[in-house]
Amino acid sequence: QVQLVESGGGLVQPGGSLRLSCTASGSIFRIERMGWYRQVSGTQRVLVAHISRLGVTTYGDSVKGRFTISRDNAKNTVYLQMDSLKPEDTALYYCIANGKTTVSSSWNNYWGQGTQVTVSS
Repeated sequence: QVQLVESGGGLVQPGGSLRLSCTASGSIFRIERMGWYRQVSGTQRVLVAHISRLGVTTYGDSVKGRFTISRDNAKNTVYLQMDSLKPEDTALYYCIANGKTTVSSSWNNYWGQGTQVTVSS
């Protein structure tokens, strides 16, 4: 199995910054795409950003120009630098990794437990 552990959430004032980290561990053969989703209670989980193993990035419209995703393949770690934070960025942020545990296994999506980000004065 693959486990994802997130860190870096917290309380920040509007206009401030936070950096989230997520590291994958366990029985990993290969991880392709890694990324972040966020969810506000009572609503669906939505894409924040994801990044391929080769570094190709995709961002949700609401965070373009403010958030930057990056990764360290050697450490199986993905980062999300969040700048110019707004109250509407308040949510539970989940890490996701698309990977496989052996050369012949299927590709699966693995999720972290989530880290809370609250933007408030």
